[in-house]
Amino acid sequence: MTTPDTISPSNRGRGPRLVSILLAVPLAILIVLGTVFFQSLQTQSNPFRTVLINQPVSDFALPAIAPPNPEKIPAQTEFDIPAALASNDLRGQVSLVNIFGSWCVACRVEHPVLMDIQRGGRVPIMGIDWKDPPGDGAAWLARFGNPYSRVGDDAKGSVAIDFGVTGAPETFVVDHRGTIRYKHVGPIRPEDWTNTLLPLVQKLQKEAGINDPGTKG
Repeated sequence: MTTPDTISPSNRGRGPRLVSILLAVPLAILIVLGTVFFQSLQTQSNPFRTVLINQPVSDFALPAIAPPNPEKIPAQTEFDIPAALASNDLRGQVSLVNIFGSWCVACRVEHPVLMDIQRGGRVPIMGIDWKDPPGDGAAWLARFGNPYSRVGDDAKGSVAIDFGVTGAPETFVVDHRGTIRYKHVGPIRPEDWTNTLLPLVQKLQKEAGINDPGTKG
């Protein structure tokens, strides 16, 4: 029987080295598999970047949002229902397409910025009311203000899916050909508008030969 005392000096280091090798191999495999999984997850969670940028907006025609329930808006509030929204409305001009919902807390944070953009007159904002109960989207706009030129009622969420939406709010810059050129995820902050979205809008308007329609941003 062999005991530790009878192992030759040349063989004494082989055991620990063998254990280290056996432990290192599965660890290396786990690292490789983890890297592949992480890269795959990134690709799956952000398919928009490779699929929809510089692709035309899918054809759609959404109805106008339903009138608000009077019980959900301040008394004596007057509110004009915005016109319906279709993909053809996105052609011939540069526009922002904003996905929102009355249920969306982050949309409430973003809303004053959208109102400022609307007042600046630089670019029309088209709204897609995503999965709202009938009348809730209109009541929300009646209460907080309407920054949109048109609003489509996407009650089933099918059009938002075609845009590659993963949550609200999300905003898309669409050029005069109806092609998606940029996607902004989350609320638009003033610096997002000033530093990123407005320069892109102006660039696309210039490329299309459209004069800057606004005097301030």
